[in-house]
Amino acid sequence: MKRESKGAYDFSAKDRILVFEVNWLGDVLFSTPAIRAIRKKHPGAYIAALVVSRCRAVLLGNNYLDEVMVLDEEGRHRGFKGKLRLIRDLRVRRFSIAYLFKSSLTRTLCVFLAGIRQRIGYRGRKGELFLTEKVALPEEDMHRADSYYFLAVKTRIPDSDRYYDFFVSSDDRSTIEDFLKKNDLDQGKKMVVLHVGGNWDLKLWPKENFAKLIDIFVETYKVDVVITGSFMDYPLAKEIAAMASAKPFIACGLTTLKQAGVLFQRSELVISADSGPLHIALAMQARTVALFGPTSPDVTGPFGKGDFSIVRNKEIACVIPCYNLECKNNVCMNSITPEHVVEEIEKRGWLKKP
Repeated sequence: MKRESKGAYDFSAKDRILVFEVNWLGDVLFSTPAIRAIRKKHPGAYIAALVVSRCRAVLLGNNYLDEVMVLDEEGRHRGFKGKLRLIRDLRVRRFSIAYLFKSSLTRTLCVFLAGIRQRIGYRGRKGELFLTEKVALPEEDMHRADSYYFLAVKTRIPDSDRYYDFFVSSDDRSTIEDFLKKNDLDQGKKMVVLHVGGNWDLKLWPKENFAKLIDIFVETYKVDVVITGSFMDYPLAKEIAAMASAKPFIACGLTTLKQAGVLFQRSELVISADSGPLHIALAMQARTVALFGPTSPDVTGPFGKGDFSIVRNKEIACVIPCYNLECKNNVCMNSITPEHVVEEIEKRGWLKKP
């Protein structure tokens, strides 16, 4: 059931909690099990999340939050005067507890100056001086989602809670149904969605591989192929479409994040490299193939209630994951072939020839 919010200025709740969020779409999704845990820990509290505008949609409609505040670093909260506005925005809400998922001296100082008495963050990170509770993470590597959860409850995510929260509305669902009908998609044919973009070039799969995969899907499995992304991904999608003999439908910039989640859920299969939309697909329990190269699936890889598979090529000369921003040949992603992807899909029985 959706929680009934009494508004940001209702102070009847015993605890008023601020969750100061991280900055990337995937990471915000990773934090949702921790938000769920904070709600369980403080069932009667008023809980607000403060998040950068580009990630706001991830948390909108979240059943475990009463308010989603926007950190407007390019406008209202920019510069010294902007930070004073942020401090005021926090102070008037009279928060009593703050969880800082991102270590930042500026953010922690703002929370301190806003008069939030209990400030919980990571030991040994930026801003530690202004924390009242410093949480030391285990020395061994852990999934990013586990690190946020650990900050909240001092333990890794239990198996029963290893899923992301991403809530969509009935309007989002009806919009996608209309979108599919209008564009003659998924009408008697199966649909495969490719997300081709990402925030780091070295994580991207080669354009020619996506193009070849499109042709295999259309010619061998007789499915519709849709390319998703933001409007900034449109040039890349157009290049990929031009390289393919069969023409996919380019939906870049035509859906919101929430609507893209519905589209993923409505598809037979989603294929993406390590990206925020990959994790939205997982949150929507879409059947998903995740392509991994320079980053670690143990740290930012998929988990959830749906079916998913990780495809990577370890039979290469260099060691992965590497996070090498200076890499010149990107062999880890280039060496994953369309045939690797098709082999994995067929092994799992996710697509069958008509």
